[in-house]
Amino acid sequence: MTADRPYDIVLFGATGFTGALTAEYLARHADPGTRWALAGRDRGRLTAVRGRLAEIDPACAGVPLLHADTTDAASIEELAESSRVVITTVGPYVKYGEPLVAACARAGTDYVDLTGEPTFVDRMYVKYHREAVRSGARIVHACGFDSIPHDLGVYFTVKRLPEGVPLRVEGFLRVRGDASGGTLHSAIGIFGDAAGMLRAGRERRRLEDRPAGRRVRLARGPVPKARVGDGWTLPLPTIDPQIVVRSAAALDRYGPDFSYGHYVAVRRLATAAAMAAGSGALLALAALPPTRSLLLRLRAPGEGPSARRRARNWFSVKFVGEGGGRRVVTEVAGGDPGYTETAKMLAESALCLAHDNLPATSGQVTTATAMGDALVERLVKAGITFRVLAER
Repeated sequence: MTADRPYDIVLFGATGFTGALTAEYLARHADPGTRWALAGRDRGRLTAVRGRLAEIDPACAGVPLLHADTTDAASIEELAESSRVVITTVGPYVKYGEPLVAACARAGTDYVDLTGEPTFVDRMYVKYHREAVRSGARIVHACGFDSIPHDLGVYFTVKRLPEGVPLRVEGFLRVRGDASGGTLHSAIGIFGDAAGMLRAGRERRRLEDRPAGRRVRLARGPVPKARVGDGWTLPLPTIDPQIVVRSAAALDRYGPDFSYGHYVAVRRLATAAAMAAGSGALLALAALPPTRSLLLRLRAPGEGPSARRRARNWFSVKFVGEGGGRRVVTEVAGGDPGYTETAKMLAESALCLAHDNLPATSGQVTTATAMGDALVERLVKAGITFRVLAER
């Protein structure tokens, strides 16, 4: 049983930018009595991270350091078998992530990451979902800004609408943030392999069970003008809506006919036009090997914005939910989305899996399915806002 393992949580990738922030969050906020460790391939760098943690809490001077390397299968198996929950920040996940997912699925170890890579998530479902169901492991991808505010925000909204009726929810994101080297490399990988992403999605759909007697879908049709305040909207082709509809397929509370639309909202038409043009240019450049190589040199993995710059960043996702004659407007909001809040969400997800009384789930599951109310409660206590703005 996993309760007999030496660690509740092991953080793999603590020497990276977001990994270090996650380690610092655990040092400050881990539940009392949590047995946790750091893992990576460079003991010297891990020791330096532990030294910084000891400045936060002297007790962290004794945090164990474990050797783990994605190219060393034995070390990854040992890592998975040593802990009840594993956090990994080692990306791009499509390049480095599979060995740890496979090991956790075999060992019955709960797993969380912060990937926003649809190809990776779909491939892991195809290869390891059934093994994780067999072992009891909960494989929970996208536990950062991708996709917790959107997944749990829709969950929070749906719970304030009538049961047993068709529901429609739309999410409108406003954000100010920066991209780290790891995020940039992941995004370029996604844009550079659009065909692979489509193939992985088709393979998953062939295996995935559909909800019996219910319909769940992404909204199609014209892009709406922002329905909460003034502004313009664009479709947001991230992993977030895919995660939302998977939660909806798994949970009957989303009703017999559920649809979700996912958008970015901006105040000026010129900004919307520039974003659309920039996305198109990045897609085109990432598809060509020479220009893709140039893009990858813009920022190396492990680099990210300063604490001062992060302090100026923020995000807000407003949701409009309708069904059964009711309409509710909600908001999930917080600070720096890509790093400070992502580290918080990732750490709290692991702590939730390790300590909270949760629904019985296994396999590749979403944050709403696996943790739901318990994780919302944790995030609210940690300073992320979930609130109702209007209802009628």
